[in-house]
Amino acid sequence: MVAMNPSYVVLLPVKPPGRGKTRLGELPRDVLAAAFAMDTVTACLAAASVARILAVTDDASFARSLSAMGCEAMPDGVSGDLNASLALASAEAERRWPGLVPVALCADLPCLTPEDLDAALTQEPGRPRYVADTSGQGTTLYTAPPEEFAPRFGPSSAVHHADGGAWPVAGDLQSLRLDVDDADDLAAAYALGVGGHTAKVLAEIA
Repeated sequence: MVAMNPSYVVLLPVKPPGRGKTRLGELPRDVLAAAFAMDTVTACLAAASVARILAVTDDASFARSLSAMGCEAMPDGVSGDLNASLALASAEAERRWPGLVPVALCADLPCLTPEDLDAALTQEPGRPRYVADTSGQGTTLYTAPPEEFAPRFGPSSAVHHADGGAWPVAGDLQSLRLDVDDADDLAAAYALGVGGHTAKVLAEIA
């Protein structure tokens, strides 16, 4: 692997664990959502291309937990508007760490490996780009230079990012494409291999 300078800041939007992942049904979604985010952070911390992580959350207690892992944290500036929140986070990241390139990343990637994240971020550097999820419809990662940063998360976000001029990152990248929204996703993630926080929760509820 080519050596990389850590030139990216990951923007990680995290809903308060009790409010997210309603499609997990009877599973302990608050504990699982927290575990997913912590496994995502663990992979980001180990990625050679990532210099900083800025978590965006209104859950002060969970923000402290993420900070203890090595993240910075800020409140969600525009509740209910993910793209506006990410734009504010990008501006804050530029203020704190000038020169780092913002990367919006979903926090529900319990399989994420630093290798897949690095592989995605080394493709087509210097231009807007995105990673489609396993369905091909959603987006798990979006990055662009600060002056071009314009995330378009939401329904059919992959199409919207492409329409906005972002380049689709190629490659298998299973661990980066598999975001977990429901029990079927969780089963697929378990089969692929989840991180330690998620594995511990699943072992406790088995």
